[in-house]
Parts: sequence; structure tokens; C-alpha cells
Amino acid sequence: MAESTPPRTAPRGRPRRERRAPSAGPAPNEARLHEVALNHLARFAATEAGLTRVLQRRVARWAQRAEREGMSPDAIAPVVAEGRAAAAAVAKRMVSAGAVDDAAFAAARTRRLARAGRSRRAIAAHLAAKGVGEELASGTLEEAGTDEVTAALAHLRRRRQGPFDPAPPEEPEAARAARLKAMGSLARAGFPREVAAAALELGRDEAETRIIDSRRG
Repeated sequence: MAESTPPRTAPRGRPRRERRAPSAGPAPNEARLHEVALNHLARFAATEAGLTRVLQRRVARWAQRAEREGMSPDAIAPVVAEGRAAAAAVAKRMVSAGAVDDAAFAAARTRRLARAGRSRRAIAAHLAAKGVGEELASGTLEEAGTDEVTAALAHLRRRRQGPFDPAPPEEPEAARAARLKAMGSLARAGFPREVAAAALELGRDEAETRIIDSRRG
């Protein structure tokens, strides 16, 4: 009679290591925040206000970790105050060095967003969120002279609406519904009604030509 094979026992898994929260590390002084700023600017364009926020968030993260490690609030508070002041000072140094230029940032971002089909209203909101002052943003939009109709066409092409609908409905009621849907999409994106109407009046060939011409400039 053959011997029965004993059942296999499941191999014991390795004990799970508990994930430890990151250490607070050294206090965020001006020298360390300068390094953080250089690393950030090597990857992203930023305004002075935007860079200041990035550095101040680094200070806030240090404070959270220090608190988890048991440092007293009275010990954390002066380090945070010094860190926030250092963040603003580092951002100003980057402006003086030419590594941060709010005007250049606003101009480049305005061109890119307009070509991507963003309305003036949406671009202004984006610039404000990035720390560009209202006066500079307004001047940049004025100087850029962005063509709202062409931007609206880029928006429609991305959504395959209006002149770019691959299968435009022939039945009048369906065509009217499709137009209203496109108008709503443009309105939500911040385009004025008259701009939306002008974009939707164009045929596909003319719409494509306007977009192509705008990107040659």
C-alpha cells in the first residue's frame, strides 16, 4: 500500500514591516529651502508667489512631522516662522537671479493655454491661481491678442463638436440639440455667447485653417 503524501503546509510569509512615517529631518532653513527651490525650478516654471507657496508647504510638512515625533508646539512655532520668512526670501532671490520671471511665465502660459482652447476668462483664472497679479495678467492677455474664436474652435475640436463633429446630424431637431450642447460646452469653458456662435458658424475646412494659422505665429 502506497504511503500517503502529507499535505503541504503553506510557506510562512515574511512578517510585514510597519511603514514608518518620514522623519522630520533638519529644520527648513534658508539654505535648505534654496536647494528645494532649485530642484523645483529645474522641473517646473513658477511665479514668485507660486514658488513661495511651494517652499512654505515644505515648511508645513516639516512641522507636521516634527509634531508626530513629539516636538512641542512651542519649539515648532519659531522654526516655522523662520522657515516661512526664509521661503519668501529665497523666492525673491530667484527673481533677482532671473530664474523666476512672472511676466515671462504669464506670456508663455497664455500662449499655451490659448492654443489648447482655453478662453480668456479661463486663462485669467489659471494665471491668478499660479500667483500672477491681476494687472500683469490683464496686460498679458491684452498684449497676446488671443483670438477667442480660434480658441473656441480648438476647444470644439478636442471635444469633436461643431465643425469637428465626425457625424453631424442631418435631422433639424437633432442638429439643433447638438448645437445647443456645443454652446453649453463653450459657455462652461468661459467663452462669450457671441464667440461661441461665431465658432459654430464655420465649416470644418475654415475652422481647421484658422487653428493651423494661429499656431504658425
